[in-house]
Amino acid sequence: MDFRSDNVTGVCPEILAAIIAANSGSAAAYGEDDWTVRTQSAFADLFERDVTVFPVATGTAANALSLASLAPVYGAIYAHEAAHITVDECNAPEFYTGGAKVVPVPGTDGKIVASDLAQRLAGATPHGHHNAQPAAVSLSQATEVGTVYDLDELRAISSVCRDHGVALHVDGARIANAVVHLGCSFADATWRAGVDVLSFGATKNGAMAAEAVTFFDPGLAARMPFMRKRAGHLLSKMRFLSAQLEAYIRDDVWRRNAHHANAAARRLVDGIEGLPGVALRHPLQANEIFVQLPQATIDGLAGDGFLFHPWGDPADNVVRLVMGFSTPMADVDRFVRRARALSG
Repeated sequence: MDFRSDNVTGVCPEILAAIIAANSGSAAAYGEDDWTVRTQSAFADLFERDVTVFPVATGTAANALSLASLAPVYGAIYAHEAAHITVDECNAPEFYTGGAKVVPVPGTDGKIVASDLAQRLAGATPHGHHNAQPAAVSLSQATEVGTVYDLDELRAISSVCRDHGVALHVDGARIANAVVHLGCSFADATWRAGVDVLSFGATKNGAMAAEAVTFFDPGLAARMPFMRKRAGHLLSKMRFLSAQLEAYIRDDVWRRNAHHANAAARRLVDGIEGLPGVALRHPLQANEIFVQLPQATIDGLAGDGFLFHPWGDPADNVVRLVMGFSTPMADVDRFVRRARALSG
């Protein structure tokens, strides 16, 4: 009964079958294979336009290489203070950009607000060439606390970026969960809202290890082939990575998986809301739950074998629960029943 992360899940059957199918015979190396060619086409269908796609193996690589394509060594990248690139990637964006600075921006519920961003960008270079120069804004979608930028919020932030001449990147490790919540297309949630580059995530939603740096402006992708190679993410047997992405996109596997994870999270929250001492810390909009529970409830659930992470200040009694594409609904129901009994 493991609710620690959507990274604890296995590989979904459709993707595992695609990997096995790709294991037959030989194929050209370094992305010259048929699977990678078809994946480019699959992404074009998904986003309703031609896009330039670079499969990579990890989300950290996708983010760092995306930002390295946008920011010069003297640049500044603005991201929420709790964003993955800010606190959880061991300075990978700074490393791969060659020295660009990640600038943390505060905001409630894991989100940057357009008006606050505009104010920051307007005052970013009071000393001209003595300051890091604004180059990019990076948003997490869904955010690190499970909230989702709606389309109006995305458009407003994109407008601020255009006004100040900076690019807009989205860390889409959980982009499928966000799109399912929004009820829109991938096109609406990305380039139509002004996004320039997307770190398209699949690993958390059923892949073995597959992400894709996705450019909506091919002019921004000129350096990417060389940066990916230098970073060690041009896989020689690329077909096995691309096969995952192709299977994930075709037949709406991404949608089914994300819908299940989001629905499991909603089912759990609906089951425990209103119990004494239970309070959500952030709105539930995707597949991550941050909830305050009585200490006795936390201890009892842990003693029964439920796995989850404490979050923030231990005195706050907040835990994080994450639902995955394969989270059994029976486990969710067990959690609810036990939480209700412990509150009893």
